[in-house]
Amino acid sequence: MPLTPPELKQFEQDGYLAIVNYLDKKTVADLNNEIKEMLTSANMGNHPMIKFTTGNDKDGHISDKYFFDSADKIHYFFEPDAIVEQNGEHKLLYPIEKSINKIGHGLHFLNPKFNKVTVNDDIASICRQLGFRDAKAIQSMCVIKQPHIGAEVPPHNDAEFLYTKPKTCVGFWFALEDCTLENGCLEFIPGSQHYPLQKRFVKDLKKGSGTKFAKLDNPDEDFVESKEYKEFKEKISDDSLYKKVTIPAGTLVLINGKVIHKSSKNKSDDSRNAYTFHVVDGTEEYDAYNWLQIPPAKPQGSQNFTRLYKNYE
Repeated sequence: MPLTPPELKQFEQDGYLAIVNYLDKKTVADLNNEIKEMLTSANMGNHPMIKFTTGNDKDGHISDKYFFDSADKIHYFFEPDAIVEQNGEHKLLYPIEKSINKIGHGLHFLNPKFNKVTVNDDIASICRQLGFRDAKAIQSMCVIKQPHIGAEVPPHNDAEFLYTKPKTCVGFWFALEDCTLENGCLEFIPGSQHYPLQKRFVKDLKKGSGTKFAKLDNPDEDFVESKEYKEFKEKISDDSLYKKVTIPAGTLVLINGKVIHKSSKNKSDDSRNAYTFHVVDGTEEYDAYNWLQIPPAKPQGSQNFTRLYKNYE
């Protein structure tokens, strides 16, 4: 299913592209049933009750071993509003199946149904059209924006979190349920992939634990917000700049790694299931500062990521 010339042009212009009806209804139903099965069968007996946030959360889930070890496994992360702290312990406010925010980050390694959507000729064809020489899939996950408590995701770009030199990250985001204004559809600043990257999210190798935002040219140094960056942050907080992408289930959204995007809180009675993975080019440098490493404790660059081309030389 190659991209048409107009689709390629739109992706290059806007930094994102929505392809309606990419997945058929049976595949969408199968993947939603798989999510339901994972939620109901999940063993939470020894779960560290990790919340998933992309903002500044005082619990600092990102410093936890559970997060790093999820790179090639299936781990579960909770909605921030699903957990309350009581007497020093985390307690769930809702049933588990209504509390999970994310299942990841190695879903395509271990789940055949999600692997089938990730590793196939159609995806490889798109990657070739986008210029990938050695397309490799990483960070595969289900994102479940739960009814009423599904958290907002603030403005960001994916290249900050999956950094290569040069920048090659592209997101493949599949809507498994209708995405509406009420349940937190994706929102983009068209053309913002041309904005300069400001910082990157790294493992704090200098400290030996945790993560942080760091300078692009020196990942050991903390990123400090300059006057110019504060002005930039104020600029991208302007809601009028964003295009709200309301789409039906089955739509594939391609996301340039540098395009600024966000989503609002789910205020509806409906969930907003999605499956997403990211592709980087294996011919470019993927360094040890990136949070996602396979194996987690022994960085190997992109060596152990999933190659999407059958006949790569």
